[in-house]
Amino acid sequence: PKAGNIADCITVCAEVNPKAAIKRHEQGWVDELIDNMDALVERVREAQANDEVVSIAFIGNVVDVWETFYEKDIFIHLGSDQTSLHNPWSGGYYPVDISYDESNRLIREEPELFKVKVQDTLKRHADAVNKHTARGTYFFDYGNAFLLEASRAGGDVMAENGIDFKYPSYVQDILGPMCFDYGFGPFRWVCTSGKPEDLDRTDAIAAEVLSKIMAESPEEIQQQMQDNITWIKDAKQNKLVVGSQARILYADSQGRMEIAKAFNDAINRGEIGPVVLGRDHHDVSGTDSPFRETSNIYDGSRFTADMAIHNVIGDGFRGATWVSIHNGGGVGWGEVINGGFGMLLDGSESAERRLKSMLLFDVNNGIARRSWARNKEANFAIQREMARTPKLKVTLANQVDDDIIDKLTF
Repeated sequence: PKAGNIADCITVCAEVNPKAAIKRHEQGWVDELIDNMDALVERVREAQANDEVVSIAFIGNVVDVWETFYEKDIFIHLGSDQTSLHNPWSGGYYPVDISYDESNRLIREEPELFKVKVQDTLKRHADAVNKHTARGTYFFDYGNAFLLEASRAGGDVMAENGIDFKYPSYVQDILGPMCFDYGFGPFRWVCTSGKPEDLDRTDAIAAEVLSKIMAESPEEIQQQMQDNITWIKDAKQNKLVVGSQARILYADSQGRMEIAKAFNDAINRGEIGPVVLGRDHHDVSGTDSPFRETSNIYDGSRFTADMAIHNVIGDGFRGATWVSIHNGGGVGWGEVINGGFGMLLDGSESAERRLKSMLLFDVNNGIARRSWARNKEANFAIQREMARTPKLKVTLANQVDDDIIDKLTF
């Protein structure tokens, strides 16, 4: 919901657990709570009429929202699903027309009946989405296994070829070609001092670094650079911190390296305390996930699980303070391999040496793989990186026209 506010939208998110919705409202992550469908419809229409920017948490089932909005002729511009369908039978997804408490009882006492109810709801959910998309709604899969579980339940979510889903994941349609293939991904840092003023200083450093880089960036990534500068400049006023003094910022290889070096220099000068770098597994090269992070790799290799391992080993060799390999992140056990790292910046020369080596590899390992898969944005990015970093040598794919391949006989 907060992202919707930042993007100037009317946002409606459904949450079946009242405690979770109330908590997020108290934390400032959503503007309003509504637990009555008629009141929700009235409030959305009011917001549309007044051209408001507002986020609303509806305490109830999202399937009811989809169905009611269709019946009441409320047009949805963008729609998705972020229920935890990687864990469908233990509370990751709740059936419609059954109370939250009753659903929890079924999980404990009648798990097979609960599974039937969930799968029936998934089919209704898919049908409701299909009705909206027929009216022009853009629906994207979040990679949370919604389409996967809906297909297993018998929902109408498959494309005509019977192999693909009828709706793309947002990585296939948006984030992959716009961000990951160019090397942009969720770069993170934590101010170990715990001081808000240290986070403020790192925000300012990052904005300054990105502004300098943008001045010399090619046209292909100007929009990404501007979006990320806007994000970091507005980060404090958007009140994104809920625990540790931490920040997340989409940046490419050059951006991450130069920001990290600037942090290390500031630490060396005594301006801020030590900083720990990291990233989300939802990134350019940290994860093998055919239904999400690597879903826009179309050469057949998205179902392999080696890139995350390569990254963990490579990051370890190149100076990461720690590395981790884990399974299931956001998509489900057995469906994804995730790799992560942490790197402590202490202001030393050795930290500078390590950050330059490790961050270069961490990002460009994924760009190289995406380039080999013939993704044109990744091909552009890796050639640009090799020009910027002469020691980097990456084998480029030989592009062959499809009609030549089609004429081959074996």
